[in-house]
Amino acid sequence: MVRRYIYSTDEYNVRNYSTLFLGVLAFGLLYSLIALLSFPLLWFEQNHPDANILSYADAFWALQMSASTIGFGDFYPTSQGGRVIVALMFYIGVGIVGFIGAQIASKMVGFADTNVRNRELRLQNDEILKHNKELERKLDLLFKQLERSSATEKNQCDNTP
Repeated sequence: MVRRYIYSTDEYNVRNYSTLFLGVLAFGLLYSLIALLSFPLLWFEQNHPDANILSYADAFWALQMSASTIGFGDFYPTSQGGRVIVALMFYIGVGIVGFIGAQIASKMVGFADTNVRNRELRLQNDEILKHNKELERKLDLLFKQLERSSATEKNQCDNTP
């Protein structure tokens, strides 16, 4: 029953995943990564003399701003380890936030779904193939009739005095 909310399958048994499911999954993944990476960021930053990230909330906020590419600058890493964590979150976050944005834009603007177009072409190809097979069958029958007719005419010509 839950499968219905995650994906549907078409006549070719192709899975079409729900946009809402993909968005929730990406959002959950993004914030899970932010929550997990906040611990090592805080660990690297809390003992650094110039650190301005002093709590888990500060680390979470810094990674959230990094992932969204906003980066207000109120919290930033000062240690090498912290910079690596923030850079990692930036690259991962840009991809995930971009994916979420693409999902939203796809629903709002209604970009053409190439999977749907490919399935339509498959259906058209199936119809064309069926039609071609029917034409081939009719041509075979026509050739057989022509051969019989030709054979009959030949026999009539041979039997005439």
